[in-house]
Amino acid sequence: MKSGTSRLCDFEVDKAAIACAAAENRLLTMEIEFSLRCNFRCPYCYVPEESYFDGELTAAEIRDVLMQAQALGAQRIIILGGEPSIYPLIREMIGFIQDQGMDVEMFTNGSGISAGFARWLFERRVRVVMKMNTFDAELQDRLSGKPGAGRIIANALSHLKQAGYPSETAFLAVSTIICRQNLDELPRMWCWLRDQGIAPYFEIITPQAKALENPWLVVDPPTLQGVFEELAAIDRKRYGRTWPVQPPLVGNRCLRHQFSCLVTSRGDVMPCVGVTLSLGNIRRQPLKTLIENSQVLKDLKNHRRTIKGPCASCDQADGCYGCRGAAYQMTGDYLASDPLCWRNCPSPP
Repeated sequence: MKSGTSRLCDFEVDKAAIACAAAENRLLTMEIEFSLRCNFRCPYCYVPEESYFDGELTAAEIRDVLMQAQALGAQRIIILGGEPSIYPLIREMIGFIQDQGMDVEMFTNGSGISAGFARWLFERRVRVVMKMNTFDAELQDRLSGKPGAGRIIANALSHLKQAGYPSETAFLAVSTIICRQNLDELPRMWCWLRDQGIAPYFEIITPQAKALENPWLVVDPPTLQGVFEELAAIDRKRYGRTWPVQPPLVGNRCLRHQFSCLVTSRGDVMPCVGVTLSLGNIRRQPLKTLIENSQVLKDLKNHRRTIKGPCASCDQADGCYGCRGAAYQMTGDYLASDPLCWRNCPSPP
C-alpha cells in the first residue's frame, strides 16, 4: 500500500500541493459519511434525528465513489459520521480504501473501539481522531447526550494506547469543541495531549442544526481570541511550535475547499459539513463532473478574489478565509466574512 503521509502531515496540507490540486480540479482528501447513524446525541451536532437514514449509500455505491476519489488524486479518505466505529462494514471499507492506495482517517466517539478493534486499526496504521471535550465525566455525558459517554471515551483511548497509539506510524488526535463549559480546562487538556504525543484538534462550533437550539454552548469571538492566543503561547513556550492565531481550528488552517469535498451518506456532494450546499449527487453524476462544474468550489478556490468584507483585506488572507461554514450558516452567503472571527468584530468604543 502506498502512502501520502509524507505530504499530508497532521491536519496540514502542503501549500504547493493545494495550489496544484485547486488548479487541476483534483482532490488530496475526501470526507465521506458511510452512515449518519449514531448512538450519541451531541447538542452541537449536525446529524438529524428523524428518518434520514432511508436511502443511504449502499456498500457498492460507497466503493464506487471511493475509486472515483482515488482517480481524482485523493491520498487520504476521512471517515465521518454518524459513528463510523459502529458501522457494520467498517473493517471492509477501511481495507478497501487502503487497497486503493489511500490513507484512512476516522473520526470516532469511541463506541466501537474495543481492544481488538484498536489493535486492528493500529496494525493497519489507520489515523484515529477521538472525540473528547472535557476531563469531567458528567460534563462529557452532557456534551454527548448520552449517559456513560465519558467512560466510553476513556476506555477507547485506553484501548488505543495499549494497542500502540500514538506512534510515528499510528497517528492519534483528540477532537474537542470549544464551548462555554470547557473553557477553563482547555489549556490543561492541550498540554495533556501534547505530552502524550496526541495531536489536539480544537475547533469552534459551527452554528448550525442542533447548535442553534443550544445557545448555552456559545463562546463569543473576543473570548475565542483569548483561547487561541493562550494556546498559541503555550505551544510556543513549552513545545517550540509556532502557528498563526486564526479561526476556526486552533493551530491549524482550514482551506479544505481547495482540495477536498464531502460525500454525504445519501450521496450528495458538498464543500464541507458546514457549507450545506449540494453540488449534485453521485447517483446521478460522476464526482469529477460535480467538482469541475461547481461554481461554489470555483468561488472558494479563487477566494482571494471572491471573499467579501474584512476577510478579503485581512493580513492573513493568503492562508486563511475563516470558517466558510460559519459564514454560510449565519449569513446565507458562503463568501461572506466569518462572523465568528474576532478580527471582524467592531472595536469597542
